[in-house]
Amino acid sequence: MLIERLKKWKMAIAAEALLCLIALAGIICDRIEIRDSSIATYNTAEDAAREAVSEGYIKWVDFGVSYEALCAAYEWDVKTWGEKVHIDWVEMLAYLGARYGGDFTSHGKRLIEDMDELASKLIDEGMTMEALTKDMEYYAYYEEAYRAVLGGMLGEYEIAQTDEQGNTYWTKVYGLKAYSPIARGFEYSHYADFGSNRNYGYQRQHLGHDMMGQVGTPIIAIESGYVEAIGWNQYGGWRIGIRSFDGRRYYYYAHLRQNYPYAEGLEEGSVVTAGDVIGYMGHTGYSTEENVNNIEVTHLHWGMQLIFDESQKDSNNEIWIDVYPLTQFLYKHRSEAEKVEGTKEWRRTHEMRDPAVEEYKEQHGISDPENETAGTGAADVSGSDSSVSGNGAEDNGN
Repeated sequence: MLIERLKKWKMAIAAEALLCLIALAGIICDRIEIRDSSIATYNTAEDAAREAVSEGYIKWVDFGVSYEALCAAYEWDVKTWGEKVHIDWVEMLAYLGARYGGDFTSHGKRLIEDMDELASKLIDEGMTMEALTKDMEYYAYYEEAYRAVLGGMLGEYEIAQTDEQGNTYWTKVYGLKAYSPIARGFEYSHYADFGSNRNYGYQRQHLGHDMMGQVGTPIIAIESGYVEAIGWNQYGGWRIGIRSFDGRRYYYYAHLRQNYPYAEGLEEGSVVTAGDVIGYMGHTGYSTEENVNNIEVTHLHWGMQLIFDESQKDSNNEIWIDVYPLTQFLYKHRSEAEKVEGTKEWRRTHEMRDPAVEEYKEQHGISDPENETAGTGAADVSGSDSSVSGNGAEDNGN
């Protein structure tokens, strides 16, 4: 009897093992079919780049530049500003993007070494970027794509300072002129959430980045631009859409505060300067009825849409990128805000003059009062705010 039972157990175990192998084979085949289907479309990164510009303008961008790459390229740009050879951080990133097929994560161990090597060729050996990239068929694609993302974030500007006697003067700066979307001193948590599922209204991907915090937290304009959209959207609640002056970037800020979502006076067409307070964090949205809090967790959703042709703006061909690495990077530059006594308003503490704003206002006949005489100085964007754990790094707790 015992021998018979053992035989039956062995047969049952063998049958279950066979079924498991069959199921596993099916899963593997499914994955192979999916992978093969992808390969059939894009066998290489070069094929993907070729398809992306097949209609004369870029149709999609997979922005895979890492936080570490952004920081290192930025340091090279600032360090060489005013020198005989100035290293443009976008060109440096595009050069590496063309070498890496856009995948910076897989090449993280060699990143700094490759940047140093490129810098040495440009500075010590006197080579030019044109010469170094002449045989890189898709360098131009990466340069245009990365400049579309980063083009308005670094440059010269002036910041207002106050001396011990209370006098205001202007300091000229070269450096990061884009800001974190959350004001300095206000806590938040976040994690990489681009592409996660959303199902309100219909099944879709999360095409932005969520930063969890407290109701009323001042929301900051990341880059200078003009308000292209403002008001209620059933998905984003009270939201703001700001277009960069070059037209390439559309910044989307959503789920703003119930009853008092926006900075006073903000309206469609308003010109904003990077670092301005534009609104306040809340949890509105997911409702066709206006001014409703249907979002469970208080947070700012912000996203960046790239626009290479106006037909892409509101269409099935919109290009939204993963801005998580950018959010980490922009933590280096946070705008300080102060409460306007007796109101719900917050205002930036240090005013800024952005040449891009002045140029846009001049082109559109918008008057601007004269400012004080400018001085000179250096940018300090290396500071951190201890109120946000991990320097804005991943926090899965919220």
